[in-house]
Amino acid sequence: MLLSTRASPYLPLRRLIYRCVMSATDISAYKETFARRMAMAGIKPHHRIAVGVSGGPDSMALCALSAGWKSDGSVKRDDVSGYVDGLLGIVVDHRLRPESSDEAKLVRDRVHKMGVRCEIVCCDWPDGRPKQGHLQEAAREMRYQLFVDLCIKQQFSILLIAHHADDQAELLVLRLSRNSGVMGLAGMAFVSQLFPHLISPNQGVLLVRPMLEFSKHDIYKICEGSNLEWVEDPTNKSMLFARNRIRSSLTSLSSCSFWSEVQSLISACRLTRASVDKVCRELISQSLTISEFGYATIDLEKLNPTEIDDLCLSQYMTAVIQFISQKHRPVRGRSSRLLMDYTRGMPCKSSLTVAGCNLSPAPGSKGRKIVVSFSVDSLDSSKNASTLYNCLSDFHFEESRLHTETGDIIRELNLRSNLLVHEKSSVPFVNAKSPVDILNEAKKLNLINDFTLKELSLLQQEEQNRFSSSKEAKTSKNELHERTSEGALSVHLEPGHACYFMNRFLVTYGVNYSTLNKNVDHHCQFCQASGERKVAIRHMVDADWLFLARVSRSHYIEKGVDPGTFNKSEVEFSDYMVLSAAKALEALRFIPASARRALPVVVNNQDLILSVPSVGFRCCPCINVEADFRPRVPLGGGYNSYL
Repeated sequence: MLLSTRASPYLPLRRLIYRCVMSATDISAYKETFARRMAMAGIKPHHRIAVGVSGGPDSMALCALSAGWKSDGSVKRDDVSGYVDGLLGIVVDHRLRPESSDEAKLVRDRVHKMGVRCEIVCCDWPDGRPKQGHLQEAAREMRYQLFVDLCIKQQFSILLIAHHADDQAELLVLRLSRNSGVMGLAGMAFVSQLFPHLISPNQGVLLVRPMLEFSKHDIYKICEGSNLEWVEDPTNKSMLFARNRIRSSLTSLSSCSFWSEVQSLISACRLTRASVDKVCRELISQSLTISEFGYATIDLEKLNPTEIDDLCLSQYMTAVIQFISQKHRPVRGRSSRLLMDYTRGMPCKSSLTVAGCNLSPAPGSKGRKIVVSFSVDSLDSSKNASTLYNCLSDFHFEESRLHTETGDIIRELNLRSNLLVHEKSSVPFVNAKSPVDILNEAKKLNLINDFTLKELSLLQQEEQNRFSSSKEAKTSKNELHERTSEGALSVHLEPGHACYFMNRFLVTYGVNYSTLNKNVDHHCQFCQASGERKVAIRHMVDADWLFLARVSRSHYIEKGVDPGTFNKSEVEFSDYMVLSAAKALEALRFIPASARRALPVVVNNQDLILSVPSVGFRCCPCINVEADFRPRVPLGGGYNSYL
């Protein structure tokens, strides 16, 4: 046997450590393949690279290959620590089991012995642990958030993850059972961008999966040849999780032709996705305009949606919707069809609210342009849609090495990707309407044979039956939650702090104390407050622009103000405030009504408006508030390579 098992002194018996007892395997071919994949990703040994390490065979093999690749590329080890320069292992302690901290330390120590510096980051769950039924999804989101935030903090531009060919096959079956189209069946990207929850001027972190050509069998061979130890997570054997059930079923299909044809099918889907993404980028550059006020305008005459394939149009609209809403769930089914029908209905005469956005005819366009704005009715106040920062410590934005490296790599990859897609004259599955259509077309193209078609169809149906039994209950709960979670989201700020409001606007807040302390000739609710400087940020409501209109016409507050806040029971609006309101109203005239509601508004503890920074309104010059439309994830979701 190649493998032996023994119980770790640090772990409970149900958690097993594996160690290869033979080291005769020649892994030079694997090293060459790894080096070629890294070159395809535009990565060079001198780049600063982080590796996600779980302690399993996949990530331990990746860690060993990365260290060897850097060393072969003449990257030296630190004379004091002995670690490979510019390489960092990251272990996530999910804190979901009592023994997880000890396990994380054990993995860290093993990575150190490989000559790789390693750090542990811990999950801090708001409610103690993820909600029941969403454990794996929540753990994955938290894990990637911690990966990226640490990479940004320590200036690592590249993150390697150990997904391999078997993972892609499992994902294919899983997405077949969820009725995914060809875009979903393309699986995980080879290279993609991840963006931190922290506000950063950088282009995020490049997520690279250099082991997608390796099978699980290859992974074990690499571990054997490198004399590595690893741990196996017992949850990977639980049939409660869909991926584990699919993995178990696929393991029984040992036919080499089956696995080869599955990979051919995935490759064809990836080619199609790369081609569709290229078309969408071109359409976006031709027909879409992004406003600094947080909405987009689609020029239907330039887009010409009736001449675009459903697949390309759907992906185009999804990209726009995800960017404006900053909600990155796929837009599928009825929502996707509504968007395509609405876009093709030129001239547009009505409005549509779908997938967190409002679509309406652009003013003065006669229905030939569409405004896409964020729908505040889709806000979920139970979720932390805004993040607070300290302006002094978190906003020293300078051009960094990380920013330059990421930008250079992406430019090189874009050129290469466009050439590869251009060389492929035939793109399959463009007109396929369902997973069944995709499988049947793959059979006609001789990508898969009858046996593979039959087995994939059986696996799809088996998992689909399990999924459908719980889908209806989950959908009804989600719809109920969506209806009951509407309302204004309010975030409190103190001077010197900033807020990333709804993942869309960067709002910075300060007080000009030199102006505040002078005997200025105006009276406002902010200046007269007894030392209270905390403010709140919410989205605009209809009453706000009515208030601005009243201020611009009148010099007196008539009602709704606590006289005790001021020196006089009736206080004149200052000339500054009146003029500021008039200018703000003029700016609002050119913002579509549907887009105004998503603008941030700064108010005091009585909900009286202090500032509408996007349109330049301030009640007095002592308040310094700025709002920049800076979505966390850029249009198109950042760079993705499926080739």
